[in-house]
Amino acid sequence: MGKIIGIDLGTTNSCVSVLENGNVKVIENAEGARTTPSIVAYANDGEILVGQSAKRQAVTNPHNTLFAVKRLIGRRFEEDVVQKDIKLVPYKIVKANNGDAWVQASGKDMAPPQISAEVLKKMKKTAEDYLGEPVTEAVITVPALLQRQPASGHQRRRPYRWSGRKTYHQRADRRCAGLRHGQGQGRPHRHRL
Repeated sequence: MGKIIGIDLGTTNSCVSVLENGNVKVIENAEGARTTPSIVAYANDGEILVGQSAKRQAVTNPHNTLFAVKRLIGRRFEEDVVQKDIKLVPYKIVKANNGDAWVQASGKDMAPPQISAEVLKKMKKTAEDYLGEPVTEAVITVPALLQRQPASGHQRRRPYRWSGRKTYHQRADRRCAGLRHGQGQGRPHRHRL
């Protein structure tokens, strides 16, 4: 069995780690940073940019550069937080046929998990480049909001399927922080990385 990675899918930045010799190692991306901007851009030529490259071109392509999309996962278009975001972001937030909040880029309506999947693919590639082997399993943080909404479980799983993972384990953001805090303090580990 290959290594299982841990991905913190953040609203602003994301990072990926692996357990090495009993210690958690946060993996640096191709730019040498330990975090990658959770930004996805759709270029005019059809290329999908993720991370720093997407951030660099945001000024010249604001309507097709998507950020803070994690906030929309599992949200309905009518929710106050979504209506507030519509006024703050340069890209379009649209109402899907089922009433969910989706985003629009390059003339296409897309579900927020689809955008998050692009960030997860980037984090997976970062880990594979570092490890020198394919990664098929990951522990991925999810917003605590989604842990409290059982009906939105399908929303949580979509980005992981789209990112090409066979299996995943999800943990609430707060729980992952607590597990990390207890790492290496002589306590028995009852979690998997």
